Amino acid sequence: MAELTPALLSQRIAEVGLLEPHEIEQAWSEVGRLDAGCDDLIRVLLRKELLTNLQVDRLLKGERTGFFYGKWKILYLIGAGTFARVYRSVHTETGRVAAVKVLRRRHRNDPAQVEQFMREAKVGLTLHHPNIVSITEVDPDPRNPYMVMEFVEGQTLRELLQIRKKLDPTTCLKLAADIANGLRAAGEMGITHRDMKLSNALVTSQGRAKLVDFGLAALADTSNEAALADCPSARAIDYAALERGTGVRKDDPRSDIYFLGSMMYHCLSGRSPLTETKDRLARLNVSRFREVPHITKVAPDIPLNVAAIVHKAMEVDPNKRYQKPQEIYDDIQATLARLEAGDTMTTARMISDARVGNVPEASTEGANKTVMLIESKLEFQDLIREKLKKRGYRVLVFSDPVRALARFDPDEEQPADCVLFSAPELGATALNAFNKFGTDHHTAHIPAILLVDRKQQFIIRNAQVGPVRMMLAMPLKVRELRTALLRMLKKAEYPSSPPAEA
Repeated sequence: MAELTPALLSQRIAEVGLLEPHEIEQAWSEVGRLDAGCDDLIRVLLRKELLTNLQVDRLLKGERTGFFYGKWKILYLIGAGTFARVYRSVHTETGRVAAVKVLRRRHRNDPAQVEQFMREAKVGLTLHHPNIVSITEVDPDPRNPYMVMEFVEGQTLRELLQIRKKLDPTTCLKLAADIANGLRAAGEMGITHRDMKLSNALVTSQGRAKLVDFGLAALADTSNEAALADCPSARAIDYAALERGTGVRKDDPRSDIYFLGSMMYHCLSGRSPLTETKDRLARLNVSRFREVPHITKVAPDIPLNVAAIVHKAMEVDPNKRYQKPQEIYDDIQATLARLEAGDTMTTARMISDARVGNVPEASTEGANKTVMLIESKLEFQDLIREKLKKRGYRVLVFSDPVRALARFDPDEEQPADCVLFSAPELGATALNAFNKFGTDHHTAHIPAILLVDRKQQFIIRNAQVGPVRMMLAMPLKVRELRTALLRMLKKAEYPSSPPAEA
């Protein structure tokens, strides 16, 4: 191979069409030395942004192709995988910037890989939505297939997480809402994503999320009720494991919802919910999904209503999962509104409050205070009555929420200073009573605590908390309950004090 001289380098630049001869001559004039070498010329070309580092590297390797795809000039690499590479590119006539995705050379002789690449392109051409990266042009030449996509200034969600380690709940929910909205739009056209992961969500410089790479998308085949998940490639193996293990079709939109929940879990906790392994048999084992720890165990500092969304999205039983992207989108938006209103109750905060709370030990702790407990289970009634009476509280017990609320007559003296609504046994009845108690004009100022089981996701999502109404997760220690009671009673007594964290 002949040694690369400045003259030979200039010839290569012109032959591949990167620059016109007069542009090369102008660069040489700025070098200003007769004995200049290739490095001197390259420095000028890079400084003047006439060439990019990627182009220079390819020229130095003697490559003659790969600089242009149609009328798109490749500038630099912005993403690479085993299947394809993505380049930032500029249109030679209009100057428009776009991302050009190119199938890797080693796959171009494989009809199955070419077909999959073209399927992604064709699916992408039909999708036009603010939360989906649009595809605007496709070249189906099997010898050199490529597609032109919207260029997004930003980074992948995986890259963002590598920098931040984990995201705050509000940021996570906003990005998840965008992703769910993109899934909803695709679903309306009968398209599922099939490859939901952090690297397939782009985050713009404005903080919006866009879905990319529908390469494994499956057009819904509603005529085949028996169609179960197959596993055509390693890229689909996690989907196949989940769907085989739960007996659903490979185009089921609830699979995308599960992996959206998995992405949220990772963003909120800083760790993947699924055990990482390259072992194919291990990845096909459905126990990987059943053994995921509840997110409150690995991230106790996130609000419980946020944890409830993640938990429901990641239900192994598809019938308990969100059934459509619209459902999780609506829940996310409602929860965002609640967070902005101050609903930030977390497991960690409740435990911390219980530990640092200055709870009096004397039997006069609850002197002159009456607590009403609404609970149908006799054992729990007796336990709470006994423990609170020892601290000086007077305890009224009701098993029927409707009868209990009827005692709060606006024309009579209020019967209790705080009300405990117990949902583990009473369920939605306790939830409805708790919410009504907080909205009725004559009871809205009275402290109320809703006791919930962490598995009661519907109740956690729909409870209306506020400065003098909060939730406590069961099981809980009596000391935690006493601390919460003191905080609520103090807030009611001194309403100008800072709101209690709910």
